[in-house]
Amino acid sequence: MEKSIDIEALNQQIYADSEFVERLREETAKVIIGQNHMIERLLLGLLAKGHILLEGLPGLAKTLAINTLSKCINAEFSRIQFTPDLLPADIVGTLIYNPNKSEFTVRKGPIFANFVLADEINRAPAKVQSALLEAMQERQVTIGNDTFKLDEPFLVLATQNPIEQEGTYPLPEAQTDRFMLKVKITYPNKDEERKIIQLVMSGDKLPEVKAVVSPKEIIKARSLVRKIYMDEKIETYITDIVFATRFPKDYGLAHLENLINYGGSPRASINLAMASKAFAFLQRRAYVIPEDVRAICHDVLRHRIGLTYEAEAENITQEDIINTILDHVEVP
Repeated sequence: MEKSIDIEALNQQIYADSEFVERLREETAKVIIGQNHMIERLLLGLLAKGHILLEGLPGLAKTLAINTLSKCINAEFSRIQFTPDLLPADIVGTLIYNPNKSEFTVRKGPIFANFVLADEINRAPAKVQSALLEAMQERQVTIGNDTFKLDEPFLVLATQNPIEQEGTYPLPEAQTDRFMLKVKITYPNKDEERKIIQLVMSGDKLPEVKAVVSPKEIIKARSLVRKIYMDEKIETYITDIVFATRFPKDYGLAHLENLINYGGSPRASINLAMASKAFAFLQRRAYVIPEDVRAICHDVLRHRIGLTYEAEAENITQEDIINTILDHVEVP
């Protein structure tokens, strides 16, 4: 009985403190037409303290979306165009010699921002990718002998172009695992595209967006997200989904064994739980339900399941495998 009273009190608190989500959605909608899924996933990553790998064709407002969101939160935005000749120092910064003072001074790189867009991350070699991923994981950067903490909130949005593979360096599986979500972006529908044309043609500049949330509010919301109640049955449901990617035979899915090369790591379980809590927060609710887990399952797992040659030969995708698992694992 006491637990239900606590949940009710938490529900009221979260309903009140999540009000800024609607303000953010309304403000970004001034500039971003459609792409609600992408905006929602950006908010998920922001609230769950996780980074996002975005896969989509050119011209789908990836840069515009994260830039707009940073303006709405009054945060600093930085864009890094990844190229084959990029060096780690171009991202994190370097030491510059000052001949007047006969000493080295630190010049910070573009990683020192709240929102970092790593455009076409697979165009840079492994050493550069590692420099970015280390900053993502440790949330700090070492330049020379000095270590600098990165400002919070800190969100990296890395993009991949799925159609151009020449001259690219695909991210290794262990590195893609560090991204909380892998989001696939699709084309807008006809009505949305017509509105995009009207918006762009209506003036020289896009509408101005104003800051409607402060970084402090985001940090406060993050601590609330962690307090959201998750029942043991939901925890079991999450672990069952992830274990079904590793040992499908144990869940009556023996036919998937020849299709899955490797399943989700423990990070998959952690991120599925955190993203489910953040999704519940976006719904202004203080507890997680199975539908929250199912809603974000594809984005959390699609880059954590390795396919065999047999699966690729049969044109079976990670989405197909996740759908099969969700259909068979018992819902609490």
